Amino acid sequence: MYNEPETSTVMDNAEHEPINNKEPLEQVAKKLAGRTAVTRVGELDLLASVGGIRGIAEAIVPALVFLISFIITTDVWTSALFAVGLAALASLMRLLQRQPLTQALAGVLGVAVSAAVALLQDDARGYYVIGFYISAAYGAVFALSMAVKWPIMGLIYGWVRGEGIGWQKNLLRRRKYQIATALMVLVFGARLLVQLPMYWADDVVALGTARLVMGVPLYALVLWFGWLVSKPAKDRHMTRDQFSSDTNTPGESGTEPRI
Repeated sequence: MYNEPETSTVMDNAEHEPINNKEPLEQVAKKLAGRTAVTRVGELDLLASVGGIRGIAEAIVPALVFLISFIITTDVWTSALFAVGLAALASLMRLLQRQPLTQALAGVLGVAVSAAVALLQDDARGYYVIGFYISAAYGAVFALSMAVKWPIMGLIYGWVRGEGIGWQKNLLRRRKYQIATALMVLVFGARLLVQLPMYWADDVVALGTARLVMGVPLYALVLWFGWLVSKPAKDRHMTRDQFSSDTNTPGESGTEPRI
């Protein structure tokens, strides 16, 4: 089977069109890539990219406590209070450490909204309802980005690798980022396909367990795999400016920057 070489710069009609509003797109890429970290040798720092040990704990522990509490007490109010209390404590610690207000309150707001839905419905399953909407929304946005040939994972990985948004002109680079983005779409879709039947079956234990497993752990796995499948073939260190100015050079121009 003939494999198209990595140095190909074949472009479709969209790639011949000038990129308009380049600066706003770069700002979007920079913002999306804000929490994605790389190591000094240019590899993905997976632990830091998912928030570190502290971030993982803040994302998992309230939901875990809610589930365990409900299993023990079968009381929605008690479970919700424990979950919100832990999230509030974590946010208070961040505030005391003078971290940004939005960062400190983001976790507790998410838990509070989920708990509020459960209390309003008087049903432990309500704690997981918001997650369905979030997965559906993210899945739709990621899929849309693929349809318009600006895959979100390309904006994220391209920025941290030093490619900026220049990768969009290279058909092979864009294909790799389409694959990385498609993996994320599969994650969001899988959450709905697996968890919605559990919700309809009123199986709170199975639903809560699935939500924990398919949350940060699955996201981290796909984030890492997407990084690997979208990795440039050649290990050349270039800055974003160098990549942008190297439009006449064939091949995959941007890789991991020197950090």
